[in-house]
Amino acid sequence: MISVEEAKRIMMERVWTTMLYDVSPDQAMGFVLARDMRASFAFPLFDMSAVDGYAFCGEGPEWKQVGNIAAGEVLGRFLHTGECVRIFTGAHVPTGSNAVAMQERCEMKDGTLRIAGDVPAAGSNIRRRAEGWKEGDVLLHGGAMVDAPSVGVIAAAGISDVTIHASPAVNIVRTGNEFFDGGEELMPGRIFSSNEWMLSAALRRENIFINDGAFVAGDRENELMDALNEANNTSDVIITSGGVSVGDHDLVADVLKKLGATIHFHGVAQKPGKPMLFAQWDKTFVFGLPGNPRAVMVLFWEYVLPFLRAMQGAKDPWLKTDHVPLAHDVQVKGDRAEFRAAQVKGGKVTLLADEGSHMLRSLVDADALAYIPAEARALREGDPIEIHYLPR
Repeated sequence: MISVEEAKRIMMERVWTTMLYDVSPDQAMGFVLARDMRASFAFPLFDMSAVDGYAFCGEGPEWKQVGNIAAGEVLGRFLHTGECVRIFTGAHVPTGSNAVAMQERCEMKDGTLRIAGDVPAAGSNIRRRAEGWKEGDVLLHGGAMVDAPSVGVIAAAGISDVTIHASPAVNIVRTGNEFFDGGEELMPGRIFSSNEWMLSAALRRENIFINDGAFVAGDRENELMDALNEANNTSDVIITSGGVSVGDHDLVADVLKKLGATIHFHGVAQKPGKPMLFAQWDKTFVFGLPGNPRAVMVLFWEYVLPFLRAMQGAKDPWLKTDHVPLAHDVQVKGDRAEFRAAQVKGGKVTLLADEGSHMLRSLVDADALAYIPAEARALREGDPIEIHYLPR
């Protein structure tokens, strides 16, 4: 078996990135930018009012009103000493204006403005042209994931086309004869299947959609070969569930080899997910995950998701990582690294129940995974521990 760190290194050394295409800003949400986004225009485009009130020129104490300017309008001339205009938030501030006085401090009588208290200092309540960014400034860097604020920045900068990486095509192959799929009588010894549903939901969250659901294979070699061949027709990445351990019915590794795939690693010194494998079949990558649901979900977060993000050009594809003091002592058995469900509250991390690899309940309550290296077996309250925040 290899270490967690070695497995991740081997995996990431083989990433290739997906094709590029241009989309509108609203369609870029959740995708990775392929290149830097530079502003087509300055922001703001002009000096604009930050409040409703009056723009004025000169020291006063009185100013004659010479117009009204709503958002989207301009006065059409300079403002001269002793003049003012009624102005609204977002409207173009005319050249010559000293400042904008807030409506609450203004008194208008017979077309003449007086300001209560001190006259606002020069530039008050004016958003200056290009104070946000100048034309040509880099607003977002290539390799960054586009979120809602990013879409707003892109649109505000006058950018109409955004170059992103395509989502990789992913298929799921579920192995095993023990599952009850519905539409039939629940027979003794059968269980409900959850892995393909869970993986499909996790992929959808990342803007990766599976058109036809999972490919299902039993515990026979020919069935698994057929499912893998069919999945490979439309895949950049295949995720298998079950069949990667050392039992009589664990056929994934042998079948992949017969199909011509290269197994880059099979077996990682980790809990959960020791039997995990990673292979390459022509240009298709294969993640062989165990059948136990907890291991499937943890390994998806720790390996598959970062790999899929890296395929889309993400500069930092890993889960957000931090080191947080433990809220309690921890004693670890065995000699494998562990990923434990955790909650971070009040600047400290609490490890949740150490459930078996078939259990999911603590992952529902977790907001992070705590990583305990193989060499760390006894940790004390207050010791820093590495945590990986879950993508929620």
